[in-house]
Amino acid sequence: MLTYAHANQPWNSTLPTLLLLDKCKTQKDLNQIHARIITNGLIKNKSIRKQIIITFSSSSQIQFAHYFFSQFHYKFDLFLWNSIIKSFSHGHNPKHAISLFSLMLINSVCPDKFSFSLVLKACSRLSSYKDGLQIHCLIGKSELRYDVFLQNSLICFYCRCGFVELARRVFDRMPERDSVSWNSIIDGYVKNGNINAAHELFGLMNSKDKNLITWNSMISGYVQSVEGLEIARAMFDQMVERDLVSWNSMIDGYVKHGKLEAALYLFDRMTVRDVVTWANLIKGYAKIGRVNIARRLFDNMNERDVIIWNVMMAGYVENGHCLEALKLFHKMQSEGNLAPDHATLVTALSAAAEVGRINEGLLIHGYIERNKLPLDGNLGVALIDMYSKCGSIKSAMWVFKNLKRRSVDHWNAIIVGLAIHGLGELALGLFFEMGMLSFKPDDITFIGILNACSHSGLVKEGLLCFELMERVYNVKPKVQHYGCMVDILGRAGYLEEARKVIEEMPIEANDVVWRALLSACKNHLNFDIGQQAAKHLIELGSFDSSSYVLLSNLYAGVGLWGDVRKVRMMMKEREVRKIPGCSWIELNGVVHEFVVGDKPHPEAKEIYFMLDKMCAFKL
Repeated sequence: MLTYAHANQPWNSTLPTLLLLDKCKTQKDLNQIHARIITNGLIKNKSIRKQIIITFSSSSQIQFAHYFFSQFHYKFDLFLWNSIIKSFSHGHNPKHAISLFSLMLINSVCPDKFSFSLVLKACSRLSSYKDGLQIHCLIGKSELRYDVFLQNSLICFYCRCGFVELARRVFDRMPERDSVSWNSIIDGYVKNGNINAAHELFGLMNSKDKNLITWNSMISGYVQSVEGLEIARAMFDQMVERDLVSWNSMIDGYVKHGKLEAALYLFDRMTVRDVVTWANLIKGYAKIGRVNIARRLFDNMNERDVIIWNVMMAGYVENGHCLEALKLFHKMQSEGNLAPDHATLVTALSAAAEVGRINEGLLIHGYIERNKLPLDGNLGVALIDMYSKCGSIKSAMWVFKNLKRRSVDHWNAIIVGLAIHGLGELALGLFFEMGMLSFKPDDITFIGILNACSHSGLVKEGLLCFELMERVYNVKPKVQHYGCMVDILGRAGYLEEARKVIEEMPIEANDVVWRALLSACKNHLNFDIGQQAAKHLIELGSFDSSSYVLLSNLYAGVGLWGDVRKVRMMMKEREVRKIPGCSWIELNGVVHEFVVGDKPHPEAKEIYFMLDKMCAFKL
């Protein structure tokens, strides 16, 4: 930035400095301005100081404005108090807005309606109910207690904090209401799940006061349930005027409830569409597995933003098309006009993890490091997960150890990773370290640590962790945790104890729990308990082929071939097909997948020739 602009002006003229204020973008620019006003004496100029506070209070350089405000004691300038409070209530530190408001009262500055509304905004963002109540009391004692603008602010505050009945009390006591009052309370009921109360108020509202916001609030409330879709559509059809929010709300409602034809019908009739419109429909088709249609919609878009790319990539990953997701990620980068955000990178890492493409993961990790992106959120979790699933547990540990800040999710990711690799003792060490560092384990932590104990044969340690779960950490066991316990005991041969765990479960065991017991019975050739487990699986109507295969193998293990045939007949009658096991290998960036007796591979002849040679060599 040039500080010698307007050379024809005197050095101590205020004009060049005022013109330069709006051009300040960086800390270096601020330092230059600060130095300039100090050296030329303009720092003593009250109007310059005031303009600096006003300019920077609405920018990212709020701390600079706050410094000037606190240094030069503008304690009776209400406009400046409001400017500074607004910057914090709408910015990253709403708590400081409440502190400033308190300081304002201490300095005997009488707040106006804007001061009150700004501090209420801060309270609602923090869900600070007690602070908001105190503000309400102050308003009630002031001359502004019947001001419509402030009453509307109070309604919004109570609704955002979840106290809709208190908001309704404020609404009912208002001597005068405007359309904002009605819209605020209706929206509050909708967002807190009380569509019937919202509908009642909607019916009481004068037709002239109903605007787009009113209709859109009601539609967005009704589309949350399948039953409400028809009412929402009827209201949509009654609307004299519709905006993008109206159309998008209806399409989103149809998509959420799987009514894609109705969503597409509205989509085709829209004259103007935005990113949200396209994202809703693409997400909807991906959700029902129609990724080909989702991709066609994606390709038909003239302009795409990062959100659209993320939605399409996530659709591929959710449907198991992880390689396509990675191709799309590379296409996004090659087009060059968009930079991946955190969600893009998390999705790409998940895709790489699912197909074991560690080279892709390394490239993404390199991008993260080059751009100095923080790993203290989901990005760090996804990176640990990727390395674990791709077989590089050392790299996963390196990422975990080098995190500046860790959350429970990071601990969970590394514990689950160690469990996958059968490193139960290391996982246990981290679990106890986690407790010592005051991180509270959640239900996912215990699934991870119990799996680690199961895969490492740590029976006593598994029982201890299960005991700590509810007694020390107050985490109520779910069916997955009981399944882990059955697996721990079953693998170690404690089949009676495993059955006892199922019998004493406070919740009904699902097919996964019974399958864990059946698998253990097959491994330890316990026919009696295995038959009981199989009976429960059949009663549950399980269509998982592994249940039938385990039962068939159990019968075969004790020579009951007639029962083996019966199981196979049952599979045929129920149209249960065994999914063939497959193996894959990545070579020169290409993943090759093989199943038993596979022939379609383009180099199948060469592969079988080499296998025959290897077998002949062994003989």
